Amino acid sequence: MERKEFRDLASPAAAREAIDSLSLEAGIDRVSLEDARGRVLVARLDAELDVPGFDRASLDGYALRARDTFGADEADPARLEVVGAVHAGEHPDVELEDGQAAEISTGAVMPDGADAMVPVERTDRVDDMSTERASSAERSSANNRAAEPRDDGETASTDETDGDGADDVLVRTSVTPGDNVMFAGADVAAGERALGPGTRITPRDIGLLSALGIDEVPVRGRPTVGIVSTGDELVRPGGDLESERGEIYDVNSYTIAAGVEDAGGEAVLYPHAGDEQDEMERILREAAEDCDLVLSSGSTSASAVDVIYRVIEEQGELLLHGVSVKPGKPMLVGRLQGSAYIGLPGYPVSAMMVFRTFVAPAIRAAAGLPEPKAATVSGWMARQERYGEGRLRLMPVGLVQNADDEPLVYPVDKGSGATTSLAEADGVVEVGPETDYLEEDEPVTVQLFSPDVRPPTLLGVGEDDPTLNRLLDRLENPRYLSVGSRPGLRRLREGVPDVAVVAGPTDRELEAEELGVWSREWGLVVRPGNPDGVEELADLVDRDLRFVNRTTDSGLRSSLEAAVDDLAADRDGSPHDLREAIDGFDLGLRAHESPARKVISGDADVGLGLRETAERLDLAFVSLGEQPVRVLANPDRTGKASVRELEAVLEDETRTDAER
Repeated sequence: MERKEFRDLASPAAAREAIDSLSLEAGIDRVSLEDARGRVLVARLDAELDVPGFDRASLDGYALRARDTFGADEADPARLEVVGAVHAGEHPDVELEDGQAAEISTGAVMPDGADAMVPVERTDRVDDMSTERASSAERSSANNRAAEPRDDGETASTDETDGDGADDVLVRTSVTPGDNVMFAGADVAAGERALGPGTRITPRDIGLLSALGIDEVPVRGRPTVGIVSTGDELVRPGGDLESERGEIYDVNSYTIAAGVEDAGGEAVLYPHAGDEQDEMERILREAAEDCDLVLSSGSTSASAVDVIYRVIEEQGELLLHGVSVKPGKPMLVGRLQGSAYIGLPGYPVSAMMVFRTFVAPAIRAAAGLPEPKAATVSGWMARQERYGEGRLRLMPVGLVQNADDEPLVYPVDKGSGATTSLAEADGVVEVGPETDYLEEDEPVTVQLFSPDVRPPTLLGVGEDDPTLNRLLDRLENPRYLSVGSRPGLRRLREGVPDVAVVAGPTDRELEAEELGVWSREWGLVVRPGNPDGVEELADLVDRDLRFVNRTTDSGLRSSLEAAVDDLAADRDGSPHDLREAIDGFDLGLRAHESPARKVISGDADVGLGLRETAERLDLAFVSLGEQPVRVLANPDRTGKASVRELEAVLEDETRTDAER
């Protein structure tokens, strides 16, 4: 048999270039949530419903109308009639009127007529004879006594002390609309960007998808990798080994298969092939028919008995034979029956070194997975974080690179009831019970949620906007926190994010580079056909219409407040009086589609929103004007590559058709 000589060894760069020329992609799969962990999304997933889907109580206490508590305090509590109770998982069967309250459990649906709730700790129950009952501790003691066996052997029921149930409650504090209520969509709002393309799905993301009712997701197909070990001397583990004949256990098949799975591929083991060319060819052809990539180990050297390169030359295309690396010189790269082929050396150490250096990155790239990172990251606090609660704190944090590519650490915490607190975090910093605060620039160690966590290339905060969602889809691994325009500006002043997106009038300006601006039409979203005949902002003031606003952090809310102020000036009236005249002005929802969704459900006649939202949801729209949306860059990060990339896609997105 003719001997194959190594002549010009390829450089490592040439080897990578040859592997990059192979096609390892496996298309798109639709998988259930049970099989989604570790897979990579190929398309953005938007929320199709609010989470929670209803207004719910955040604590045990009493649901009530906030205005019934105005002025109440410890010395002069408000007295309300208790007309029922609502428990978690129940449909409320009570509707509150002026001067009424309902007992409510944590997580229960807020009853109609209630716009706030007060914790039980700030209340006292009184009976219908106006006699104040005992303190909570005394009530607990009384209940315990009531549960003790009586002289006749029976157990007393606490219900026997409740009379006819016509109790009142004394509220020893005042509350405002929305206090202690988690409104529908406060965690995730319908229409909000949930997960973007390129996201590797983690258990945290599966929790988010479950909350959204999504049971199947489109993901990148996992490259199937056929693994063939060659050599007459190989025996599969578990088989009978004859050492005297020079037999050894097949180490490479299982080791490489584990590496393939770890890199995001799907390993398929084939029977090991001997050194006879016909048998080797048969097994390799079978693997090539079934798999996206065939990996063999052994028989790649230039000796007369190592013939696998001859099979590739005759049955496919040999792109490369021999690389200038040690160990791993006799590597093969080629194609076989339309599938990619890579031949690894036979020695296990050499095989795994070549696999880790050249093959695993290609599999990860085809599967859409990032290069693995260490399980911990040392960084610096991006801003001061106060604590001082005297308990060990497991603080969810995110990572962002500063202008010098150093990791900055910022807290991510939207409350214990918010699923997205963990979805937006990269790891945890343990804060000891003796720590009152973490200083800005203080070194910390982040325990990553998994070793392959990759910090976002770009961190943005600010206004929720559909145009922005399209921009983010064009970036690699961005993270955007939809906190509203005002908090976005505040965080930019603190120096945490790379960019902030702000809309409408702002209270103050700050030193920042404007990367770009676009305009959106804002106004009133109404039912199809505008059956209520809404024509202008004044209709909200002068007519009996149920209105849904945005939160005070929103740029849309700022524009609406400015418009109401202008209307008050035209009428020589008070802006406060006009806002009071609008039914629902003080109850705002967080995301740009939330008010429109309320109109669709029939819970409101009019919602504050965008024309784009109205058209997408087949609703009518009453325009109130144009609003600029600006993207502002952190002055210390203007040279960051991802910031410049955002500027480029922003310029392309906002370019007119004529300019194109």
